[in-house]
Amino acid sequence: MGELIGISEIRAAAERIADHVVRTPTVRGPGLSTFLGVPVTAKLELLQRTGSFKARGATAKLLSLTEAERAAGVVAVSGGNHGIALAHMAAALHIKATVVMSRTAPQRSTDLVEASGAALRLTDGMAEAFALTERLRAEGLTLVHPFDDEVVIAGQGTVGLEFAEDAGAAGDAGEVTDVLVSIGGGGLISGVAAAFKALRPEVRVWGVETEGATCMSEALAAGDPVTVDLSSIVTTLSAPSASRLTYDHVSALVEDVLVVPDAEAVRGVLDLAEHAKVWAEPAAGCLLPAARQVVERVGEGARLGLVVCGGNTTPADITEWTRRFGL
Repeated sequence: MGELIGISEIRAAAERIADHVVRTPTVRGPGLSTFLGVPVTAKLELLQRTGSFKARGATAKLLSLTEAERAAGVVAVSGGNHGIALAHMAAALHIKATVVMSRTAPQRSTDLVEASGAALRLTDGMAEAFALTERLRAEGLTLVHPFDDEVVIAGQGTVGLEFAEDAGAAGDAGEVTDVLVSIGGGGLISGVAAAFKALRPEVRVWGVETEGATCMSEALAAGDPVTVDLSSIVTTLSAPSASRLTYDHVSALVEDVLVVPDAEAVRGVLDLAEHAKVWAEPAAGCLLPAARQVVERVGEGARLGLVVCGGNTTPADITEWTRRFGL
């Protein structure tokens, strides 16, 4: 196992990106608490710049580049949110960006990438997108990987740093015993878990995946990162494999990875809208069915923390998925 990200790296990332990102609210959720039957505190990362936590890691990486790396231009592969964040933040820092996405990515995501001025390259699937990105990196572009990068993970870890600080006492935003984090390639949960284990080691951190996007749970079962077939509608969680770096963090720091069906993730979006009054994407909606599993496993003494990771979805998307799953 390689060396894990430490709190010093996360604090350094927080200082570096402070002028470029939002310190998002950490709030008690009375509606969610009633709905789930236990106290719930939510970290509203969907209110971050570009609509998801991805702005943190992208900014941390862009600000760490050498002049030569900036001049070469950057490239990233994305299921949606990383591409949006990189395109937006690169434009703000006057760095030329190329974003590679699958044609299955939401239209809104591709539109936002192009509106930011980045070059958009589309492929037939996420595996092909990762392959094209590697070719572009080999041709000289500077890679900003969505999760296999220590600087990016430290940037995402600032979510956990803020959450641990703001949910540190019952009289503040609400003490938590268990934190749930969605997993795509594992960059967010790696950083969040590293922050909590440093600052609040008694807190359990749980990962959540959707069926058809299970690279981390399958890696844990195999004892090593593996390539998986992707079929989930949740493109923002659809990485074809975890990396050694994120696998090491999750295997060492995370309690377990829970898997929920796509239909339950979409139902979770509707429940978040009704009970939390927030407009989230299925990558965050999947937390609610997983939360019920956590409560069943740890008991009624659980006090849950939810990292509401993003809100980049449209009413048309939700309407289509709701009809598809008969919700």
